[in-house]
Amino acid sequence: MTQLPFPAPGSTDIALSVRTHERVGERRVDEAWLADAWAASDRVVPVSGRELAVTDDGSAVRWQASGDLPVEGQRLFLGERDGVPHFALLVASRPDDGRWSDLRGVVQTLSEPDLGFLVHAMALAEWHASHHFCPRCGGTLHATHAGHVLVCDQCGRQQFPRSDPAVIMLVTDGDRALLGRQPAWPEGRYSTLAGFVDPGESLEEAVVREVAEESAIQVTDVTYFGSQPWPFPQSLMVGFFARAVTTDIRVDEDEISDARWVSREQLRTEAEAGTLKIPSGISISRSLIEAWYGEELPGSW
Repeated sequence: MTQLPFPAPGSTDIALSVRTHERVGERRVDEAWLADAWAASDRVVPVSGRELAVTDDGSAVRWQASGDLPVEGQRLFLGERDGVPHFALLVASRPDDGRWSDLRGVVQTLSEPDLGFLVHAMALAEWHASHHFCPRCGGTLHATHAGHVLVCDQCGRQQFPRSDPAVIMLVTDGDRALLGRQPAWPEGRYSTLAGFVDPGESLEEAVVREVAEESAIQVTDVTYFGSQPWPFPQSLMVGFFARAVTTDIRVDEDEISDARWVSREQLRTEAEAGTLKIPSGISISRSLIEAWYGEELPGSW
């Protein structure tokens, strides 16, 4: 299968959202093909708990041959890149003494396509770690579809990997943007507002509600920006811009300890001085802020 260019023309290029591999879902039910591909594979990343095998400098995965890894473990078929099958193997303990790291520890240093494979692998690993029993009847779950479906041994109900949707939004008022900070953050650290989507709520409704709850600002003209998988553990960050129709800030003092309007000039000046620190380039929050500003900004968390 020819890999199409990504992002597609006219769409937004956001970190962690690059298509690094073809998932070829039809292969997940082809047991004979999976067995042959596994036996011949030298592109397997072992995962122990929340830690993965990476190089000493954290720039790449330590891909290993299937024959060099433990026989026991849940195999996860991640997909193909340039026709080469890639797998993850969930193991009970580290099979070697090389460097192991959780994804947060290397998310800034890993290069593509390895980062995309690890985002996929870690999301599945977190799901397997938290789903052992059927939520309907309590029966034991077993993996099928190359680790992408869990089936109850008792009632036969299928369980699928979950992503928790969260909205993240940059609220603007002409030449000003609204940034907020959480109580636990170091001095000077600010970001866009964000929050999880309530049951039965649209993404646009969640933007309006979360902004009002956290800052008392009322917004309209909610427009989609882009999305980002955030496997810490299993969120999908959906980015938006929104236009403020009120400007008086009143923070909730719980999730947000302070919020402020900043102009483009203030943002640049304070970012250069280090008195205002915005999220790193891996975050969709950074993408939102720089898309509004119009170019890259200095500094990061």
